[in-house]
Parts: sequence; C-alpha cells; structure tokens
Amino acid sequence: MEALEDPVEDLVRKDSKFKKLELNPDDYVDNPKAVVDILVKHKQLLQRPVLIKGKKAIIGRPKARIYDFLS
Repeated sequence: MEALEDPVEDLVRKDSKFKKLELNPDDYVDNPKAVVDILVKHKQLLQRPVLIKGKKAIIGRPKARIYDFLS
C-alpha cells in the first residue's frame, strides 16, 4: 500500500453495502490492516479501478484521473 498515492481508506467504498454493514468510515483512516481485513471479508467494497504503473498506484476515480495517470 506504500505505492498508493491516495489515502488507504479510499480503497473502501462507502456505499449502501457499507452502510448496511453498519461500518464506521473512521475505522479505516490511516489503518491499512483494517482496510485489508474488510476487503478480504467483503470484496465488493473495493473501490475500483485501482491502477498500477511502475511503483505508483492510484484509485481511478474520478475517471479523469486515469488519463492523467497513464499519460
């Protein structure tokens, strides 16, 4: 996760599934272990796409970031 330019907590989608599970977004701030644990249990919460180029990675949201990252 060191390559990720975004905050680690941004890997977790805060959508209706997240709310249904009654999760607290603050539990994932600067907490890579908690992020990995929740994503192992609930893969659908992974924010996508995640792009990797060399030694850098980003979350491709909004889509405009993808073009900047790849160029």
